[in-house]
This record gives sequence, structure tokens and C-alpha cells, in this order.
Amino acid sequence: MDFLNDYGLFLAKTVTLLIALIILLVVLVGVGHKQRRVERGHIEVRSLNDAIESVSFTLKDAVLNPEALKQDVKNEKKRAKALQKSQKQAAKTGEDTKQRVFVIDFEGDVQASAVDQLREEVTAILSIATPADEVVVRLESPGGMVHSYGLAASQLSRIVSKDIPLTVAVDKVAASGGYMMACIGTHIIAAPFALLGSIGVVAQIPNFHRLLKSKDVDVEILTAGEHKRTLTMFGENTEKGRQKFLEELEDVHVLFKEFIAENRPVVNIADVATGEAWYGKRALEHKLVDELKTSDEYIVDKCQAADVFQVKYVEDRNRVEKLVERFTAALTRMKGAEALRNHEPFRF
Repeated sequence: MDFLNDYGLFLAKTVTLLIALIILLVVLVGVGHKQRRVERGHIEVRSLNDAIESVSFTLKDAVLNPEALKQDVKNEKKRAKALQKSQKQAAKTGEDTKQRVFVIDFEGDVQASAVDQLREEVTAILSIATPADEVVVRLESPGGMVHSYGLAASQLSRIVSKDIPLTVAVDKVAASGGYMMACIGTHIIAAPFALLGSIGVVAQIPNFHRLLKSKDVDVEILTAGEHKRTLTMFGENTEKGRQKFLEELEDVHVLFKEFIAENRPVVNIADVATGEAWYGKRALEHKLVDELKTSDEYIVDKCQAADVFQVKYVEDRNRVEKLVERFTAALTRMKGAEALRNHEPFRF
């Protein structure tokens, strides 16, 4: 029995020490991030034309007989030679006859945390793209915090402001804040069962005042400014505070509707700004999208006549940063939830 007690005590000390070391490691990495002055990351560019041709050749090699494969290789060489000749002629005359298409991906969460990556990718593309080129954004997002998605939409606006065509492709969902980003596009395509819309604002705040009151627990909330806090989680909410909260909620919705109407004037904002969401075909009927097509189909078609490049910003991380990534991700989610409750209650 003494052995078990000693072992339990030893195990508790070991676990406590391990947790302390993990917390210290996370703190040190966090401080390192704050003190870092220079962004550490790089842009990766991949030719989607080459990727598609590689897949096609692999399949042909497996299914075609030797003679047919040989003839196909000859045809490809002739096509490549003709293309090279036309490019040389275009270079001599100072004309670039082949369009360039830049493809970037945005996978949105509640905090739109991919906006930092999006910023770097847009900046890189704008350093070389011209109005003769095109940017395709493969967008997937169910929406989230207002200010975060406002910034993400602003990044896409940078492309349109340079008169560069922007195509937004939605294969699964672009709802609420996600659609706020999508409406920036000069052309919007969606898969037949992609979900779009949800042009509304939502806020929910649990209140524990009565529970705390029943336990004889008082909560003091001290503010400077009449409307510094309207609804709270632990204090007693008043009808005046509730009405002010609803006014703010409605104002955000008005701003949201104005933004959609400005960037996509073809929609009837009164019909679509009800908070509802529609699948692809119905979204097309409401003019939330321009065409029903998957991003894969669109990009493969583009590869027939354009040079298509996937552009991705990759952050460089050392081994220590990679080791604590799982722990910091959990802390970030907790921090985001706290900010959502205390400072940014409204969500698209």
C-alpha cells in the first residue's frame, strides 16, 4: 500500500512537472512570435498545367497500347513546338498572347485566421499580375467574426481595385462572412450543392446571473461610458441594455446589406438578406452566383488556353514551433472564443 502511495505521489509530481514544462514552452514560443520583427515565410508556386499533364500522362501510360501512346507523345511534341514558336513570335512583337491565371485557396474558420496567409498571397500576385491576367480564389467558409471577415474581404478588394478579373469558386460553402468575401468577385461559380447566402448577423450570450444569485454570489461590473457593456454573461441584464444590443446588431446587418448591394448590385438585397442560405441552383436563381461549375472543372478548362499557377504562402517554422503547434492551436481557439464573448459578440 505504501508503494502505491509513493508511486501515485511520484506520478503526480511527474505530470505536474510535464505540464509546467509545456506551459513554459508555449509561453516562450509566444514571446518569440511577439518579438519577431521580420515575417518568416515564403511563397510557393506550382504549375497546375504541369500537374494535370502529369496525371493525364500517367493514365495514358496505363491504358493506351504502345502504338497509341507513341502517337500521342508525337502529337504532344508537335503541339508544344507550335506553342513555343507562337510564343517566340509574340515575344518579338512585344505581345504576350497567353493569359496567366493565379489560384489561391482560402479555408475560413470563425476567426478567419487564414487572412494573414491571404494577405501575403495577394501581395505577391499583385506584384506581377496585370488586367490581362486572372485570379481564382477557391473559397470555403461558413462565416465568423465581423471584423475578421471584413479584413479578408478587403484583401480581395485589392485585386478588383487593380482591374484584375477575380473569380471566386465555391465547392462547399460560402455563407455569411464567407459570402461577404465571395461577393467581391467579378465572377462567382459554385458547385450545384454548394451552400451560399446567410446574409444576416447572429449573437448569443449565455447569462448566469440567476444561478449565481441563487448561490449568493454577486458580480460587480464597473464601466466608464453608458454603453460600454450592454449584455453580459454574469451581471443582471436590463431591458435598456438589451435594446441597445439589438440596435447594434441591426446596424451591423444594415452595413452587411449595403456591402453586398454595392459589390453585387444584380441581387435583390431585400430577397436575399433574410439570413437564409441556398444551395447552388437556388443561389443561381437568386443571382448570388453567376454559374454552376466546380473549381476543378473551371481550372482544367483554363489550363487549355492559359498558364495556371497555384500560389501559396507557407510560414517557416522551426522544430520547437512545430512541436507546440497542437497546444497553441487549442489556446488560440479558447482565446478566440473569449474575444467573441467579451469584445465581438456579433457574428456573420
